[in-house]
Amino acid sequence: MKKIITFLLTTLGLTTACGQQNFENADVKEFAKLTENPDAVLLDVRSAAEYAEGHLEGAVLIDQSQSDFVEKVKAAIPADKKIAIYCRSGRRSANAANKLAAEGYHCVNLKGGILAWTKDGQKVTTDTYETDVFKTKSGKTLKFHALVHASIRIEYDGKEIEIDPVTKLGNKTIDYTAKPKANYLLVTHEHGDHFDKEAIRLLSDDATRFVTNKRCADMYGAGEVMANGDVLKIADDITVEAVPAYNTTEGHLQFHPKGRDNGYIMTIDGLRIYIAGDTEDIPEMASIKDIDIAFMPCNQPYTMTTEQLVNAARTVKPKVLFPYHYGQTDVSGVPAQLKGDGIDVRIRHYE
Repeated sequence: MKKIITFLLTTLGLTTACGQQNFENADVKEFAKLTENPDAVLLDVRSAAEYAEGHLEGAVLIDQSQSDFVEKVKAAIPADKKIAIYCRSGRRSANAANKLAAEGYHCVNLKGGILAWTKDGQKVTTDTYETDVFKTKSGKTLKFHALVHASIRIEYDGKEIEIDPVTKLGNKTIDYTAKPKANYLLVTHEHGDHFDKEAIRLLSDDATRFVTNKRCADMYGAGEVMANGDVLKIADDITVEAVPAYNTTEGHLQFHPKGRDNGYIMTIDGLRIYIAGDTEDIPEMASIKDIDIAFMPCNQPYTMTTEQLVNAARTVKPKVLFPYHYGQTDVSGVPAQLKGDGIDVRIRHYE
């Protein structure tokens, strides 16, 4: 009888009495369905070099060979998320799944790894930007691509939305010639890590709507100007509201003066997205309600400290929080600080 029980548990991919396996296995077709679930997180546990050669779109990369692998997963992925995990052949990901399951994660391992995935004709990408997928209120798909620092690409219902695009930051370059033209392009303010004339030019055609504050419109020589408090309907199912973004700390006020720059609240088919821009935890955040997804900056002296970020998140109460614009600031402790607040904190490489 013991042999029969062990066989059944192993076949189902559940915990054995010896704790040898406490995760599920899925074939390619089952795994493909799981990757379409917005509540599941896709995790690639190979090396960075392997990831760059080709990976599943939207996969978060955390190398299982690193000594702090589990700690990095804890910082990036909430424990209540189902993890769809894979490697080259399925062996490393099985090992990683066991470790994560021991920490309380529900893991589903891709049998045969990416080798089985590609053999079945499934697609991979060499785009190294991390992607998060959400569903709008009517069930349409919306994708966020973490490009760099404060640059975000949004795909929605065949439309392209670019936020603060820049072609180069530090040693990282974004090739916008390889990306679709933007239907809508939003810029928060004039600093070079947000406002890049070349990026705007490369992403624009005659149909592109460029929305920004007055300073950037004057500097670029074009654009639809929004001031704090303005609301603009840019499509039947997309509305943009410009909200304040500024510094409050003495000695930092010159970086982002009150009234000059914008943050934006985008409502896309009922999904409310707060893009804070460069700001500290200002009083006006108390009036920002019903946010599904928030992007909030964290790097002093220009934006928020981690303490201010936590306070801002507790004030706005988004369902999902992406710390961004964090540079060299260590934001790895933020998920733990907000664990009891019901906020899903996702750390992506907006470096």
